[in-house]
Amino acid sequence: MNFLRGVMGGPSAGPQPSGAETIQKLCDRVASSTLLDDRRDAVRALKSLSKKYRLEVGIQAMEHLVRVLQTDRSDSEIIGYALDTLYNVISNDLEEEEQEENSPKQVDDLGSQFTEIFIKQQENVTLLLTLVEEFDFHVRWPGVKLLTSLLKQQGPQVQQIILVSPMGVSRLMDLLADSREVIRNDGVLLLQQLTKSNAAIQKIVAFENAFERLLDIITEEGNSDGGIVVEDCLLLLQNLLKNNNSNQNFFKEGSYIQRMKPWFEVGDDNCGWSAQKVTNLHLMLQLVRVLVSPTNPPGATSSCQKAMFHCGLLQQLCTILMATGVPADILTETINTVSEVIRGCQMNQDYFASVNAPSNPPRPAIVVLLMSMVNERQPFVLRCAVLYCFQCFLYKNQKGQGEIVSTLLPSTIDGNSVSAGQLLCGGLFSTDSLSNWCAAVALAHALQENATLKEQLLRVQLATSIGNPPVSLLQQCTNILSQGSKVQTRVGLLMLLCTWLSNCSIAVTHFLHNPANIPFLTGQIAENLGEEEQLVQGLCALLLGISIYYNDNSLENYRKEKLKQLIEKRIGRENFIEKLGFISKHELYSRAAQKPQPSFSSPDHMMFDHEFTKLVKELEGVISKAIYKSSEEDKKEEEVKKTLEQHDNIVTHYKKVIREQDQELEELKQQVNTLKSQNEQLQTTVTQQVSQIQQHKDQYNLLKVQLGKDNQHHNSHSDTVQMNGIQVEEVSKLKEELEEWKNKHELLQGQLREKDSLIEKLKPLQLETGTEQSSQMSKSSGLEHNNELQKELEMLRTQIQLQSAEISKLQAENQKLQVMNTSADPALGDSSATAAKNLELEGRLVQEVKELKSEVKALSEEKASLKQHLDSSNSTVAILQDEKSKLQQEVAESKKEQDDLLVLLADQDQKLSALKNKLKDLGVPVEDEDDIESGDQADEDEDGDEEEQD
Repeated sequence: MNFLRGVMGGPSAGPQPSGAETIQKLCDRVASSTLLDDRRDAVRALKSLSKKYRLEVGIQAMEHLVRVLQTDRSDSEIIGYALDTLYNVISNDLEEEEQEENSPKQVDDLGSQFTEIFIKQQENVTLLLTLVEEFDFHVRWPGVKLLTSLLKQQGPQVQQIILVSPMGVSRLMDLLADSREVIRNDGVLLLQQLTKSNAAIQKIVAFENAFERLLDIITEEGNSDGGIVVEDCLLLLQNLLKNNNSNQNFFKEGSYIQRMKPWFEVGDDNCGWSAQKVTNLHLMLQLVRVLVSPTNPPGATSSCQKAMFHCGLLQQLCTILMATGVPADILTETINTVSEVIRGCQMNQDYFASVNAPSNPPRPAIVVLLMSMVNERQPFVLRCAVLYCFQCFLYKNQKGQGEIVSTLLPSTIDGNSVSAGQLLCGGLFSTDSLSNWCAAVALAHALQENATLKEQLLRVQLATSIGNPPVSLLQQCTNILSQGSKVQTRVGLLMLLCTWLSNCSIAVTHFLHNPANIPFLTGQIAENLGEEEQLVQGLCALLLGISIYYNDNSLENYRKEKLKQLIEKRIGRENFIEKLGFISKHELYSRAAQKPQPSFSSPDHMMFDHEFTKLVKELEGVISKAIYKSSEEDKKEEEVKKTLEQHDNIVTHYKKVIREQDQELEELKQQVNTLKSQNEQLQTTVTQQVSQIQQHKDQYNLLKVQLGKDNQHHNSHSDTVQMNGIQVEEVSKLKEELEEWKNKHELLQGQLREKDSLIEKLKPLQLETGTEQSSQMSKSSGLEHNNELQKELEMLRTQIQLQSAEISKLQAENQKLQVMNTSADPALGDSSATAAKNLELEGRLVQEVKELKSEVKALSEEKASLKQHLDSSNSTVAILQDEKSKLQQEVAESKKEQDDLLVLLADQDQKLSALKNKLKDLGVPVEDEDDIESGDQADEDEDGDEEEQD
């Protein structure tokens, strides 16, 4: 302990050892001591010396400290001392008084070198990841700080080691869930360093639920009112989302955009805007811009823009935009954010056009912003932001372009209110060159890729002064250009004119109609001016080239050939091409071409617009070729253009025809589907009717059985029989009834034969109609009817046979009665001996007469039932015949419609083939015929399957 006391500065009798010697003795003690307490004290002493003697401790003690981490893991105190010592050696975050005479560069190099030594053995980083998992505060916290320092010094190398370590990133994600805020907050800083410029780690961290945890922390800390922890979380979110399309999509699909809306719920007063709140809100706005950046894939940007509108985030941003008391830098960044949220999204652009400022009377937000843009007293960055917002509002928004241009037209000017068009004209011709440039660029964006508006803008008339006639906007622009104003103003006007005249022959004609324009341009190009004027010369050359390239030769004095001869005489072709190249070679041109947002370090550098650089890149080559073309080549080119236009018209016509035919095909398909559904409905109806007929038959058979039972249990009424000669009259009546029954029997047999012949005729007809697909159900129902009729007719035959047997029995009884009467007549008055026999005979006759009457009654009832049954059979046969005729008619109609459809489809195929041949001749790619045939074959297979199922 005396040794340590001497090291720590206590009194000592001998000479004081140097720092290097002390550190060497401590290292020997760490390496050789067997007692844990001695090693712990030595490591504690090294920690105290590590800041003052950083180099010596790093060189001599690093190996021993790493060994302590490996062997003494059971003691958290010595592990904590070792980690703190390594952190002091590797980290460059030293206090100013501890840096001594070392320069910052030397300090940076020292930390990087020690880091390289430490990570040379990858097991050291893996060991550190294991220690970070320890819950003990004295181990986990210094471990997190040390790993963060390693990432700051040698980020890519440490990232790669962690990436290949098993569950390396996942272990570090647990730091965000630590209940101790200091570890959680340092864990956020660690993940910041870990995710820098490494897409693979960014994806892993995102899918480890980082978005959810970070947004929860931001909410717990109070959103924009939170402290520096919110700032750190926002920086980590930017690392995860910037230039990482996968994470952006995951963020959107996870509905995390909706959780950003509360961030921007700030009051409109000027209180509560602390420096930290301004920083937090600035980072929040930047995070929104990361999701909708123009450099992102268009589909991803569009989906995020729509999500921001639907969740109300855009509306909240517009509220901040129109609020009072908002700091200037927050207002500027809000304008830039709104710009990119609405850029190219029609829905968001329409909403922004409807936003009004809270003024009296209310004014559109666009008008209020344009007021700031053309006001030279506003900050430069704010004016740039407003210009960017206006450009984004008009980007791919023909509706918005038309609304802006319409405010300039004579028929729509409202003298009672300030419009966007009036502000742009005012800025275009003001004395402030920056306002001139911004207004010219803004107006050029209103004409971008819109030939109709370019023609309409030619109608705009301006009143220059009292008593003078109005002049056109085009004329006023050329007048100011020729007056020799500032370079920035002339560059802005030239960009506007080039955009206006490009791809608009009518505007070129109006420009050439002024006889002063061409001499001014040629004079500007021909002069040898200073470096500042070279940019103007290049733009004048571009404008003259546009006047040649888009010239329709409607003015005799300014035809293409004459203008090219003028260039050859006064300028020279080579000189013209050289001046034209000044534009793309300019440094400010290269800066503007990089991104859509206008970002300039000073107003003097505000020369080029991003969209204009695209126009220059498109036209520079074609204008150079056009200058060297001869008149014959021009004629050929004109002919080619006309031919191409004709071909385009033909292709457009054919496209229109194809679209119409496609519509007709769709209608025919719909009709076919309708007919199929109707056919299915009819088949269903037929099936239902067949089932109803079967039900009626079953009910009829049941009633018939019940009626037979009632007849069997019916008791016949007993008639009084008169004796003494009445028997003969009864017998004669019975004879008459028998004769009638015979006649009826013959009549029934005749009707039965007719029915049999009718059924025989129906059989082949049913078989014939059974082959037709549309009447399959009718065939089965007709056969069922015929089978039932045959069964019923068989029953009738059986009943008639029974009746014939009964009639034969009655005839036999009648003959028997006749014999008995003949034998009884001579004996009536001879003797009384036969009286008893006569009485007995009379009784028997009375009984037999009663039986015959009952049988006759039963036969009468049977006759009635047979007649009723025959009537029902006749009606059934008539119904079947009617159904058969209807089905045959429907089948014929269906065949006719199908034939008509086949004829139409055949004609359609011929027309399509002819059109495709014409399109192939024109060089338009068409669908391969093999694909079409395979699709047709698939359709035929499906139709065949449907027929088999039917």
